[in-house]
Amino acid sequence: MAGCNAIYNPIVPRFKLVTDSAGMAVDNTLYMQMVGSLICLTSTRPDIMFVVNLHSRYLAHPIEIHIQAVKRVLRYIKGTLTYGIFYKQCGNEELFAYTDSDYTGDLEDRKSTSGFLFLLSAGAISWSSKKQLVITLSTTEAEFIVVASCACQTVWLRRMLEKLNHVSTGTTMIYCDNSSNIKLSKNPVMHGRSKHIDVRFHFLHDLTRDGVVTLLHCHSQEQLADIMTKPLT
Repeated sequence: MAGCNAIYNPIVPRFKLVTDSAGMAVDNTLYMQMVGSLICLTSTRPDIMFVVNLHSRYLAHPIEIHIQAVKRVLRYIKGTLTYGIFYKQCGNEELFAYTDSDYTGDLEDRKSTSGFLFLLSAGAISWSSKKQLVITLSTTEAEFIVVASCACQTVWLRRMLEKLNHVSTGTTMIYCDNSSNIKLSKNPVMHGRSKHIDVRFHFLHDLTRDGVVTLLHCHSQEQLADIMTKPLT
């Protein structure tokens, strides 16, 4: 791939990968080596986090279309070798986050994808893209699960920053584009849309009540965590 043509998009928008038993099988070891190398690269490149998470779901039985999609990521990396994360010296020193989910994005098991992105001093410091372990029954539940996961990461980051003498004086803002989640975090009433949500996710209400985190609404056009949950143009 050293002489490949560079592109500027790691995956075709609205493209979906699936398991196809009738597809032409490829070298399993080669595919795992390629995806494994990309996983290492995600520690500094949040822009490929979602697509690498997507490809890692097919390590057991990759087919030709899977390895072609991985090669597209390599072409994208070649075209973006100068990309990086820039931290401003006088940037916003308060920790804040964006969360989003792709409701039933997986075509095979209909599970949703969770994504969150933490920023500090105008640069990303922590990010995640992960398929949820449960099948959600509504967009509210899918979004609530990712916000709860983001709240866990918030508590850990705040404690780690305290060890580095960076004490968070106020609440940590978490931006999401689902109004129901914001209402549910303040008043976890078990109405029709939320009574099926597992109780282990409702600790978010306690963090909101104690002022550790605050959920704020943001428009979909301003949702930075979109890059962690779906292919973008």
